[in-house]
Amino acid sequence: MFGTLIGQTTPPGTDWGERMLNTVASQSIRHLFSQSESVEVVVRCHPSSKLLQGSIDSFKMSGRGLVIRRDFPVEEMVFETDAVSIDFSSILSGQIRLKQPTQAIADVILSEDGINQAFKAELVKKRLQNLDLPELNELSGDAPVSFSEVQVQLLPENRLRIFAKADLGDHGIVPVALTVTLGIERRRRILFQNPEIDLDAVPESLQETSKTLAIALGQILDNMVDLDRFDLDGVTMRLNRLETQGKQLIFSGYAQIDHFPQTK
Repeated sequence: MFGTLIGQTTPPGTDWGERMLNTVASQSIRHLFSQSESVEVVVRCHPSSKLLQGSIDSFKMSGRGLVIRRDFPVEEMVFETDAVSIDFSSILSGQIRLKQPTQAIADVILSEDGINQAFKAELVKKRLQNLDLPELNELSGDAPVSFSEVQVQLLPENRLRIFAKADLGDHGIVPVALTVTLGIERRRRILFQNPEIDLDAVPESLQETSKTLAIALGQILDNMVDLDRFDLDGVTMRLNRLETQGKQLIFSGYAQIDHFPQTK
């Protein structure tokens, strides 16, 4: 893990307990990410004597330029709890141990560039390559089919335009384009719904093939993005809503924090 902590400041009036907690919590939170442009942690505990009973008033983490599992950029992430109960003795050893799991309000912002970078990750590419599906085998003469050069464009009203190329082996390369509406299922899976096939840039002789490929790509993506596959150590994310705003995709929901990551 590598990361940097930039701009960590201590607000005026912050007492020794808060300062100590801020330092320890910052070190722990940075270990959630492969890389971080900035991470700021603010822990409120007043008066500091409440620490002796392991009581914290609130905890807030704000991060920018984060990278999860080395390949998945997050432009911004914020989560904030109410009161939290911790083991005071753990702080003295440079760790934070929760007496019980806690929940936090969470906001996550992804950029269009970051989403496109994520499609280049091995974890994603391997789910789009060497596909052996009946509807695709009919097009490729039973050869495995692969989708590559995936590019996405964020659109208003929670829509996403997707461009890709399908490799049909000896049957050549076919361009694919479709627009989907993003949704959420069971607060953890991102849905790619209501596909609209775009054949404007596809030669007429390939349009039926491209349409079949686009439908298949939409179905594959609809079963791909599950937050549990992007597990953060001790933190489980759940979503209530999403919204496209310009070149950003904004999620809001909550984080279940079972434990703080251990510093190394």
